[in-house]
Amino acid sequence: MTDITPSIIWFRRDLRLADNPALCAALAGGRPVIPVFIHDESVESLGAAPEWRLGLSLASLARDLEAVGSRLILRRGTALEVLRTLVAETGAGAIHWSRLYDPQAITRDKAVKSALREGGVDAQSHAGHVMFEPWTVETKTGGFYRVYSPMWRAVKDREVASPLSAPSRIPAPETWPASDTLDDWRMGAAMRRGAEVCLPYQRVGEAAAMDRLHAFADGAIADYKDARNFPAVDATSNLSENLTYGEVSPRQCWHAGQRALHAGAQGAEHWLKELVWREFAYHLMYHTPHILSGNWRTDWDAFPWSEDEEHPEVIAWKQGRTGEPFVDAAMREMYVTGKMHNRARMIVASYLTKHLMTHWKIGLAWFADCLTDWDPASNAMGWQWAAGSGPDAAPYFRVFNPETQLDKFDPKGAYTRRWIAEGQRTPPATALDYFEAIPRHWALDPAMTYPGRVVDLARGRQRALDAYEARGF
Repeated sequence: MTDITPSIIWFRRDLRLADNPALCAALAGGRPVIPVFIHDESVESLGAAPEWRLGLSLASLARDLEAVGSRLILRRGTALEVLRTLVAETGAGAIHWSRLYDPQAITRDKAVKSALREGGVDAQSHAGHVMFEPWTVETKTGGFYRVYSPMWRAVKDREVASPLSAPSRIPAPETWPASDTLDDWRMGAAMRRGAEVCLPYQRVGEAAAMDRLHAFADGAIADYKDARNFPAVDATSNLSENLTYGEVSPRQCWHAGQRALHAGAQGAEHWLKELVWREFAYHLMYHTPHILSGNWRTDWDAFPWSEDEEHPEVIAWKQGRTGEPFVDAAMREMYVTGKMHNRARMIVASYLTKHLMTHWKIGLAWFADCLTDWDPASNAMGWQWAAGSGPDAAPYFRVFNPETQLDKFDPKGAYTRRWIAEGQRTPPATALDYFEAIPRHWALDPAMTYPGRVVDLARGRQRALDAYEARGF
């Protein structure tokens, strides 16, 4: 006989139907399945842009579920309380979810699993957000990898399971529990007028993510290794936002990259390396969670970074008015699109932490508020890599020169013209949109004169080098 006791699938950062092991487990045995998303403290803590973008993804998932005969139940509160209430209301005998790897989620999920099991509920966590579980990749001497290159060599030939198919139908319970309304959560409230500007640049949901993956694998991946560093060229997958919310899985990406590689796309291997770079960030967050809030290399704790968020130079950096076109274009790209080209992220982070001698935590927090593709592991590792305090860090004495970097990677000025309006007789809409997206109290408009440099590049570089030398680095 078929067990008609329903199962609950607790969605978090796995907002898709295909290649979702937790969903497949919930469907096992033909049980009715109740999909749930909980607006708990982890959602409350999100910055403006990621919370707004998460809301868009939830709306898309709800539509996808309706297309297969199901629906998404929304509840607000602490995870354990909400799940216990749903068990009492529905008689659910099992709850499934995909694992997360940040310390707060680990603490929460362990407590939830323990309490539910004590109450007689079969609580199960599953893989899905990374390709390789952090405890399954070890060095030859034991322990986790602290350097990327040997980790890549260790996993590049590992078997990655084929993605699971999406269900064509999800059995529904006889009675659905009550649900909150997504609009009532007002997940985009903190975005204010920026949401309207940013919306056209989002590619939301599972179908859009798969279309994006297939288009990249069939085209731009071939030239990815060389072209990816030029921010004016559409040469990257742009899948960061979709991976962040689990609208596409890393396994789906890996297999698409492998197919392209075997078909002769020369740039595919480098893209596969970037997927493992993401894995590296998650493994480090799992094994050394202090990377999220403190220097990964503790010998940097005494480094004299400024933590003055209101310093005029930091305000100029936030506003995209440092007088460095590469830095300013990148910051403005972020306000308009919710994302920033990876080469530009390195320049922006190096400039803040080295030329301005400002703590990477300030940049990390600003990105966490402004990026629609914000990812806790990648954001933390990226900032500490650029600052020199993190794993696999750029040599601390390497100070990116935003002027020479611009000459190299935007030689015709296409990127800066796209995002900086000041000084152009007829600036493009992309550059003008920056003034529509930013807070009104910044009181900026395109008729203003483009600012001079807030810091001389040679002087800023030397100041950083002197600080390194003074501390024996």
